Amino acid sequence: MRHRTVGGTVFDVFNTLLMLMICIVMIYPFLYIINFSLSDPTVVRKAGLLLWPRGFNLVAYEASLKHPDIKNGFIISIARSTLGPFLMVVVTSMAAYALAREDLAGRKFFNKFFIFTMYFSGGMIPVYLVMRNLNLTGSFWVYVIPGMFGAFNFVLVRTYIENIPSSLEEAALIDGATYVTAFFRVVLPVCIPVLSAIVLFSCVGHWNAFSDTRLYNFMNRDLFTMQYVLYNYLASTQTFSIEQALALGDTTQLSPESIRMAITIITIVPVMCVYPALQKHFASGLLIGSVKG
Repeated sequence: MRHRTVGGTVFDVFNTLLMLMICIVMIYPFLYIINFSLSDPTVVRKAGLLLWPRGFNLVAYEASLKHPDIKNGFIISIARSTLGPFLMVVVTSMAAYALAREDLAGRKFFNKFFIFTMYFSGGMIPVYLVMRNLNLTGSFWVYVIPGMFGAFNFVLVRTYIENIPSSLEEAALIDGATYVTAFFRVVLPVCIPVLSAIVLFSCVGHWNAFSDTRLYNFMNRDLFTMQYVLYNYLASTQTFSIEQALALGDTTQLSPESIRMAITIITIVPVMCVYPALQKHFASGLLIGSVKG
């Protein structure tokens, strides 16, 4: 083993302690939210450092899940987080497949046109006017249709397809397959790693979105997403909705803070479930789809 100097040992100890402090600073707030949501508020007020639940109960979660805003917001968020990524994959992958072909007329122009949108946008007001003129405001489809194509995802998929050996597609075409059949039966299955990466991006983006609800659907309570409901609970100074939630449970074991903590955890759990399922494809898909060999 290499001889360790005193300076190297001191550096390792300092680096380890620093990393531990950073981990504690990052992990403890999340742990505090979980423990607070599972604790009795009357006990928590007397406690200092909250490392585990005090007076364990699930009343805050029961009251939150019974509240109509939470149930409806959860359904809307699940719907947009499944339908949105699915349509995005279909539209983006088909565009990437077409523009990956070197014999396509106008290929360079369309590639530059799409990449241009990564750096420049029309701005909030023009986008809102477009959505209003398309009659998308006040509807569920305003969550899905604008995100069906993204330039960044398009570049990743197109670059990935360009690295697929052309002999695979040529063999399918020689056997009598059409371009549509070759795309769905040959190209698309090979693109699973990069598609998994952009699906992960899209799912998390749809689940965490609340600004589009605030812009387009703030007048329609039935279309509130889970994140927008959480935003209202955390940002609003009005407590009417929280008082409604308190009325659904035992008020001796509930408080506005415990309701907020429970709703926060409810919004986080689905994302925590999606990441492990797609993690094995994420790194390879993102790397191969962003670097052309």
